[in-house]
Amino acid sequence: MEKINYTPNGVCSRRMEIEVDDGKIIAVKIIGGCAGNTQGVSRLLVGMSIDEAIERLSGIRCGFKPTSCPDQLAKALIEYKTK
Repeated sequence: MEKINYTPNGVCSRRMEIEVDDGKIIAVKIIGGCAGNTQGVSRLLVGMSIDEAIERLSGIRCGFKPTSCPDQLAKALIEYKTK
């Protein structure tokens, strides 16, 4: 199991902690942001493959912002995969 620590940019959340094992998301904790939304997204991702999460979350925007917490989470997973 590996733990990803990511500092998002351009959103309300301040930190994302993602636990992955064998290509699947085991747990997600988002610090800051809209509590109900981030908790919901976190729970939905448990058991999902990293690739599916990236596909589903990439490009989601928050209002007029060019990104969102889900989009930033996808960026964290992309960064993890490229290392």
